[in-house]
Amino acid sequence: MRPGLRALHPGNFAAVMATGILAIGWGNAGQSAVAEALAGLALLGWLLLLALSALRLLHHADAVRIDLLNPRMVFSFFTLVAATSIVGLLLHARGHPRLALGCWMLAFVAWCALLYLAFAVLTFRTHENNVNIVHGGWLIAIVGTQSLVVLGARIAGDLGGLAQAMVFEAHLLWSLGLAWYGIFITLFCYRIFFLALKPQDLSPLLWVVMGAAAISTTAGTTLLHADPGLRFLHAQRPFIEGVTLMLWAWATWWLPLLVMFFVWKHAVRHEPLRYEPVLWTFVFPLGMYAVASLRLGQAAEFAPLGWVAQGMLGVASLAWLAVACGLLRQLLRARTEAA
Repeated sequence: MRPGLRALHPGNFAAVMATGILAIGWGNAGQSAVAEALAGLALLGWLLLLALSALRLLHHADAVRIDLLNPRMVFSFFTLVAATSIVGLLLHARGHPRLALGCWMLAFVAWCALLYLAFAVLTFRTHENNVNIVHGGWLIAIVGTQSLVVLGARIAGDLGGLAQAMVFEAHLLWSLGLAWYGIFITLFCYRIFFLALKPQDLSPLLWVVMGAAAISTTAGTTLLHADPGLRFLHAQRPFIEGVTLMLWAWATWWLPLLVMFFVWKHAVRHEPLRYEPVLWTFVFPLGMYAVASLRLGQAAEFAPLGWVAQGMLGVASLAWLAVACGLLRQLLRARTEAA
C-alpha cells in the first residue's frame, strides 16, 4: 500500500465533487433513491480520502511538499475545499446543520491555507517564459471559492445573530471568485489560442473552465435566494442577476468547444483514453452545469432551462458511470498485480 499512498493524487477529491453534485442534481429531479445512494458514496469517499490524505501527510510528508510546491499540482488541493463544501450541502439537506457548519469551517480553513501558498508558488516557482504551466486546473481555486459561497449562504439561516455576517462573507467570496476567474481565464485563453497546442495539453482539467463558470452561476442564484439583510447588499441584486446570466451563457459557449477538443484529441490524434484521477474533473462540470441550469431557470422563472438541466444530468450520469468503471478496472488490475 505504501507506493500507492505516496503517489496519491490530491485531485482525487474531485470524485467526491462529481458524485456529490450528481446526488444534488438527482435530488432536485425528485429521484430520492438515486440521490441517497450517490450521497452515501460521496460521504464515504470523502471520509476515506481524508484518512488516506492524513496517512500520506504522516508517512510521506516529502511527497506532499513536492506536490504543494509544484505549479501544475498545487491547485489540485482545492478539490478538498470543494468536496468538503459539497458534503456540507448534502448533510444540510438531510437535517444536519451543525455538521454542515463544521464542513464549511473545515473548507474555509483549508481554503485560507492554500490560497496564499498557491499564489506564492506561482510567484516564486515560475518564470516569465514558462507560459505552458497555465492549465484549466488553476480554476479549481475558483470552484473551491464558489463552493464556500453556496454552502455559506445555505447555512446562514442556522447561525442566528451571525447570519448577516455569513451572507456578507458569501457576497465577498463570490466577488473574489469572479475577479480570479477573469484573471485566470485571460491567461488560459492566451495559452490555448495563441501557443502551440499538443494533445497532452488537453487534459480533462480543461473542463474546469466550464465548471468554474457553472458553479459561479449556482453561487449567484444562491445569493439571490438568500436574505441580504443589509440595504447595501440588497442594492447589489440587479448586478448579481446580470452577471449570473452572463456566467451561464459563458459556460454554455464553452461546451461545444470542449467537445471539439475532446474529439480532436481522442478521435483525430488517436490519444488513448485511460483512467486517471483528473477524469473526475470532467464529470463534475457536467453535473454542475445541470444544477446551475436548473437554479437559473428557477430564479428567472424560465422553464426551458429545466429541460436543459434534465438532459445534462443524464449526460453527467453516463460520464460518471464510465469513469467509475475505469476506476474499478484500475483497482482490480492493481490488486491482481499485487497478488
